[in-house]
Amino acid sequence: MRVGYAAGAYDLFHIGHLNILRQAKQRCDYLIAGVVSDEMLRENKGIEPFIPEDERLAIVQSIGFVDKAILEDWPDKLETWNALRFSVFFKGDDWRDTAKGRDLEERFGEVGVSVEYLPYTLHTSSSKLRGALDNLERIARSQ
Repeated sequence: MRVGYAAGAYDLFHIGHLNILRQAKQRCDYLIAGVVSDEMLRENKGIEPFIPEDERLAIVQSIGFVDKAILEDWPDKLETWNALRFSVFFKGDDWRDTAKGRDLEERFGEVGVSVEYLPYTLHTSSSKLRGALDNLERIARSQ
């Protein structure tokens, strides 16, 4: 059985998130979605999530093609693999041919996990949504 793992913040859940999860499920028999914890988002990305982790986890768990959703609070993806033993790791193709992506491929390759890149939805991203919300907040404060 091919077990896949797709990690993400899934904050401000949008069609890009849904596309990644749907495409991941099409490439494996059993899909685990890792919802990055609030603490890990603060530590690794320096952002405060808009949606609390328990609500983000509930959203992802409710998606029919996600077989299991977990709260990811391991700082290293290999620690996640040690706990879950998936055989393929899914990532958006914005990571392809980057230093982070190559490091991920090398480290997972050592334990027999393949990294598969899925098309990134260009017109929608949490960063764009976050920027729009920040702009609205600035406008509201200036009035």
